[in-house]
Amino acid sequence: MASMIPYDRYARALSSWPFGAFDDFFAPLATTDGDLAFKMNVEDAGDSYVVTAELPGVKKDEVDVELNEGRLSISVDKKESDEEKGKNYLHKETSEWSATRGVFLKDAATTGITGKLEGGVLTVNVPKQSEKANVTKVFID
Repeated sequence: MASMIPYDRYARALSSWPFGAFDDFFAPLATTDGDLAFKMNVEDAGDSYVVTAELPGVKKDEVDVELNEGRLSISVDKKESDEEKGKNYLHKETSEWSATRGVFLKDAATTGITGKLEGGVLTVNVPKQSEKANVTKVFID
């Protein structure tokens, strides 16, 4: 189990000078794990795509889902509520954060998309375009 004492990676970087200092200092910028991202699954359900994202503690108004030219983007901008700001924390690991994840869905339809946030899990259902939707018949006079 992890300790409740915060790990000081910068003190460690300075103590390992010169070899590990730069690796430890820039590691938080290079990672996509932990607090910087959320987990997302994409399922091909035959006539649609089902995208699920784990967003514990996130409210509906903090999530933005957008489909632009086949790219589905899920953005989260979590803000600390006003009632939490008055509390006197000894240790706090939850705070304001934002993250964006995206996936390309090659034959996604632009209509009929539904989304639901329930129990910390966002579920987005994106219908696929039918083959007939890609074909346009041109009549010549």
